[in-house]
Amino acid sequence: MWYDAAKSRNLRSMVVIPYKDRLSLLSKYLQQLIMESLGKEQDLDGKTVHEGITVYGNKGSTDQHAYVQQLREGHHDFYVNFIEVRRDRKGESLQVEDGVTSGDYLAGFLMGTREALYENGRESMTITVDEVSPRSVGSLIALYERAVGLFASLVNINAYHQPGVEAGKKAAGRVIALQSKLVRALRQSGQVMTAEELASAAGEPEEAEWSYMILEHLAANNYHGVKKIKKATPAETQFSV
Repeated sequence: MWYDAAKSRNLRSMVVIPYKDRLSLLSKYLQQLIMESLGKEQDLDGKTVHEGITVYGNKGSTDQHAYVQQLREGHHDFYVNFIEVRRDRKGESLQVEDGVTSGDYLAGFLMGTREALYENGRESMTITVDEVSPRSVGSLIALYERAVGLFASLVNINAYHQPGVEAGKKAAGRVIALQSKLVRALRQSGQVMTAEELASAAGEPEEAEWSYMILEHLAANNYHGVKKIKKATPAETQFSV
């Protein structure tokens, strides 16, 4: 079902809406799981495919108002996963009005939102658990992990290869190395210099933009004694120690 929707209707986004405060982090976990696993430039045959599913969402019913309007009437490039929890809470539920509890309203919002999307031809799927427990949360995680592995095999990608993540880590390492060079160059010169001048002095003349951003960060936090002399433009702004 997930595979068919994504491939035949070009639905490239997935919205996760758990109707329980204790599951508010589920959509964030699934964002990491799915986007990191399925976001691939090439398939197993080396063909450029730019595969991936964008995941977003938060708990219903409070946060659904941030995006349900667009889901119902905007771009049709998504499908929704509702997570329903049948049991409200331990003990008596909060009475919102006579004979109606907060749990009743929550269930009503879930069913009403699902119906509103259905009326406008928007795809959704509802997963129901009896309660939030270690077993049910573990089952949800296991379900999605297996679905990700299955989807990856169907679209012929390696879900466990993450060159994009590694690229970010390597770039971060270069930034830290450049920071050390800039601070050293600034101290050795003893002069007031622009970011471009410092980049050249550090032996990295092509990294003027990175240098400016690094120096702004250092000056804002008074790290290594770096100070900023603000000018009309970033290119003219100077730094000193």
